[in-house]
Parts: sequence; structure tokens; C-alpha cells
Amino acid sequence: MEIYKFAYQIIQEAGQIIRDSIDDDIQIETKSNPNDLVTNIDKETEERLFNQIKSTYPEHRILGEEGHGTDIDNTEGVLWIVDPIDGTLNFVHQQENFAISIGIFIDGEKYAGFVYDVMNDKMYHAIAGKGAWLNNEQLKPLEDTDLKTSLISTNPLWLTKEKLAKIYMPIVDQARSTRAYGSAALDFANVAKGNTSAYLTMRLHPWDFAGGLIIAEEVGAVVTNQLGEQLNILEANSILIGNKKIHQELLNEYFLPYKTMLEQIHTERFKGK
Repeated sequence: MEIYKFAYQIIQEAGQIIRDSIDDDIQIETKSNPNDLVTNIDKETEERLFNQIKSTYPEHRILGEEGHGTDIDNTEGVLWIVDPIDGTLNFVHQQENFAISIGIFIDGEKYAGFVYDVMNDKMYHAIAGKGAWLNNEQLKPLEDTDLKTSLISTNPLWLTKEKLAKIYMPIVDQARSTRAYGSAALDFANVAKGNTSAYLTMRLHPWDFAGGLIIAEEVGAVVTNQLGEQLNILEANSILIGNKKIHQELLNEYFLPYKTMLEQIHTERFKGK
């Protein structure tokens, strides 16, 4: 519980610093492509969290989006997986709809998850086995839904890819409606709260889903890759998350019929961080 309270505190503090500086000039750089952005706020937030964690728990290890933990290849000990700003495009263009996301694992087992909707001061948090919360309100167990009566979220980008469109287009067509939030961590939080019934995307890194994974599973969400396999917290993964019924429907009726193609994609693209 000590680690949990410490994490909660430093995430809140980081969020306050971001809110206080939201109108300051932002330095923007690109990473893998012109739409893959990183700002000075991303880097400063991760560095601040890294220093706070290490000064309090020097033996803990940290895997962060902006460069910390690139040598981590196992889950021994206490591992923090940190995204200082999940939804950087939203942060740059909207100054909202982004989150600080942290998942903590002990010897590979889930311990605690945090997704902090910074501008709305909403902290989604969970300790494995003890339920999930939004600030001081416990989240309710998820209710089962069918695709045809559900809101789902996904990245519209996947509908533009010829192979993946064969999978994604029928899902979007059959769902009640589709949303795109631009922050994977908040997509997980929305499923956990019941705002959406499912979230599917073709590629997320560990820092994108580590915090949300723990929160969502605490309210009964099923979280796997698109082959129905457990997520690897040290590698990129495809994602399929939803309440139990819609997850089974999506997996069996929409994804597994394309198992061979998906296996090839996973083999080619999802090895390494």
C-alpha cells in the first residue's frame, strides 16, 4: 500500500505541474514520423517521475516512453511502466484529453494501475484484487453488451489499411456507433467506467496500456491481444478489450476468422519495444 499511495501522490503532483504550465510555450519534436510527437512537457514529466521514484525506491526499475528503461528485458522485481503524457497529439492541439499512465508490476504480477485525466482531475486507479476507482468512487462491475447495442472506440487509421479494413469495417458497421479519443489510456478508462463497451487497436506499446490494463481487469473487462492471448507487458501488442460478452463476440466472430493474417502481423511487427 505504501508504493500505491506514493504513486498516487506523485502522479497528482505531476498533473498539477502540467496544468499550471498548460499555457506556456511548448517545444515540439517528432519521433518516428511527423505525427509521432514528443514535447518538452513529456520529457520533463517523465524525468520528474523517474527521479522521484528512484530517490524513494532506488531498487525499482522504470520503463518509460521517453527513454527510460530501454535495457529492461525481464519483469523481475518492482517494475514501473510510465507514460508521462498519453495522447500527446491531443495535448498539443487541444490542451485536454490526455493522461498520465502508470502500471506497476511486481515480479511480473499486476500490482497497481493509474490513469490520470489531467485537465479534468480524474484519477482512475486500482490495486490488483481490490477493485478500481475513479477518484473516491468505486467503479462498478461491467455489464455485458452485444456489439450491435454498444459504443466502441478505435483509431480510424486502421480502417484505411487494406488488410485490416477487412476486420475493422464490419465491426464499425455493426456497432451502434464508434468513437476515437486519441489516448489509449483514456480508452481503457472509458471501458472500465462503462462509457464504451470495447476498445480495439492494432498496436500499443507497454506504456500505452500498462496502467489501464490493471484498472479495466478489476471491473471485469477482458483484455487480450487480437488473437485472444495475454498481453506481454514488455512488448508492443495488438489490443482487444471489452466486457466479457462483447470481447468474446469480437474475438470469435471478427478476429479469429483472420487468425493466419493476424499471426503473421504479430510475428513481423510486435517483437521488441
